[in-house]
Amino acid sequence: MPIPRTGNPAPDFQLQDQNGNDVKLSQLRGKNVVLYFYPKDDTPGCTREACDFRDEHSALQEAGAVVLGVSPDDTRSHQKFATKFSLPFPLLADTGHQVAESYGVWGEKSLYGRTFMGITRATFLIDTEGKVARVWPKVKVQGHVQDILQTLKGGAGAEEGEPVQKKAPAKKAPAKKAAPAARIAAPKKTPAKKAPARRK
Repeated sequence: MPIPRTGNPAPDFQLQDQNGNDVKLSQLRGKNVVLYFYPKDDTPGCTREACDFRDEHSALQEAGAVVLGVSPDDTRSHQKFATKFSLPFPLLADTGHQVAESYGVWGEKSLYGRTFMGITRATFLIDTEGKVARVWPKVKVQGHVQDILQTLKGGAGAEEGEPVQKKAPAKKAPAKKAAPAARIAAPKKTPAKKAPARRK
């Protein structure tokens, strides 16, 4: 399935976290949800990303966000991973990768010349109404959590705000060009009226 587009409803799901608790997306309505998909527990890139989320967890909570990590690992693997690195947020077990598929992040990958099916590292910011507010389709771990925080602090529609700022100078530019044109036209009319007056 394709990745859900910004403004569209986020696909609902229910998965178990590392403690065996059921987590349902629709029950989090009214909160911003940072839903991040990662390939595998306790691997270098995934550990670094999880620890970045851990280190900024209180800041993310202050910004009104709930963090949910999702991978195809089972709850036992998630529990070991969460305990080892003191992760304070739910890690959801998408063992059948249905949720990854519904978010368009399950597909063919290649590593060391070997192709296999797996999760693409991606993050979705879901707003308080349950709609996709922003998508990071191919995440680079470094600086990613800071980028999410900036988006949350600037409002979930930070991407929509950027084009508005870019358009503002463009609107001012034509106004400046129009003003000189009006000034040039005015002086030409005045001498034309005065000339006949001198002949009389």
